[in-house]
Amino acid sequence: VQLVESGGGSVQAGGSLRLSCEVSGITEGTNCMAWFRQAPGKSREGVPVIDDNGVTTYADSVKGRFTISSDNAKNNLYLQMNNLKPEDTAIYYCAADPRLSLYGGGWSRPREYTYWGQGTQVTVS
Repeated sequence: VQLVESGGGSVQAGGSLRLSCEVSGITEGTNCMAWFRQAPGKSREGVPVIDDNGVTTYADSVKGRFTISSDNAKNNLYLQMNNLKPEDTAIYYCAADPRLSLYGGGWSRPREYTYWGQGTQVTVS
C-alpha cells in the first residue's frame, strides 16, 4: 500500500496551494479518505474528509477555504487550499481507511485510519 503526497511548498498569506495524494495497493477499498496536518509541537488534526459517496466534512478552521475531492476510482485525493494563513503551516498527510464511517464521529481521530502517506510540508508566511 502506498499513499504519496505532493504539491506542498511555501506561499505567502492569501495564496493557494493544491495538494495531491496518489493511492495504490488498497485492495479492500477506501470508505473514508482524509487530510490531516501537524504543526510543530501540536497534535495531528483532521482537516477534511471525504467518504465513498462523496460526502465531505471540514474542520471549522478551514471551512470556506479548503476543498477536498477525489477521482471516481479513489486513486487520487486532492486538497485545494485557498486564502492560506500562517496558522495553516504544517506537514500535511493523507490518510485512508476501508471501514471508517463518516458518521461515527471519529473521522478526525488519527488512530481511526489504517493507511498513511509520508507527508508534505506547507509553509505560509
